[in-house]
Amino acid sequence: MTHDKPLLGILLMLGFCIVAPIGDAVAKILGQSIPLGELLLVRFAVQAVILIPLVWVSKRAWKMRGRVLKFTFIRTLMHIVGIGMMVTALKYLPLADAVAIAFVMPFIMLILGKYVLGEEVGTRRLAACVVGFIGTLLVIQPSFSQVGWPALLPLGVAVNFSFFMLITRQIAKETDPISLQAVSGVMAVVIMVPLLALTSGLEIDALSLIMPNSYECSLLLGIGLLGTLAHLLMTWSLRFAPSATLAPMQYLEIPIATVIGLFVFKEFPNGLASVGIAITIAAGVYVILRERATSRELEGTPEPA
Repeated sequence: MTHDKPLLGILLMLGFCIVAPIGDAVAKILGQSIPLGELLLVRFAVQAVILIPLVWVSKRAWKMRGRVLKFTFIRTLMHIVGIGMMVTALKYLPLADAVAIAFVMPFIMLILGKYVLGEEVGTRRLAACVVGFIGTLLVIQPSFSQVGWPALLPLGVAVNFSFFMLITRQIAKETDPISLQAVSGVMAVVIMVPLLALTSGLEIDALSLIMPNSYECSLLLGIGLLGTLAHLLMTWSLRFAPSATLAPMQYLEIPIATVIGLFVFKEFPNGLASVGIAITIAAGVYVILRERATSRELEGTPEPA
């Protein structure tokens, strides 16, 4: 068993917050020309190709059975669905807006951490979650009026990945992160190949296959590398710190995504969305400060504020 090391967990989550928006930007570019099913297949195939040799060379344990195998399969399905929803959302929404809307996820994670995992989450942090959710709604409003239902896809991503991270937390201390991602990559390929084969004659655009050009091939390789690294960092972080501690750190993705969107896509959130993003970030910062204060007062304060 690995003991919690909150500082290490926070640093690993910080790395995730930097890498993940870069991967989202690459997905946004690819989503305009590469069918969703093909993108997902390559994304997970690259993950498997990278990690399987590493698992073999390092002689890591990779065999899974029983509870861990079941959770890993469910986690893989959720991973496929979550990435699929996010890539679809990015076709219609600015990068920063999509990421900001998805940030209802830390609120859900805090609630799951409290009521499912039994982690201590105080009333003031829960109140900050409510404020942050209001900020998220302010981001959704202009996006929904412009593009309709795709603006709600990041909410689906948030719900999906909240349970994804909950499952990851349940098995993170019983599995090696690299082995977990390697097995998950193989599982995803095994799921995607038959799916694409069975739907090849149905003329479903999202599940069709095309021959990418050299530029698209390099981006497909990049999204596989970035996705693999991002989720290894996330898995490692959950190995060392509770989800309730790590959830607020992910707010750093919003300003990073905003900067990337500005420089790569010339996008910037409009006035109402900017206010919503500011509120969401402020709520997240408050939760971080409360987490720090609670940690310092653990010996003298029976319940977190």
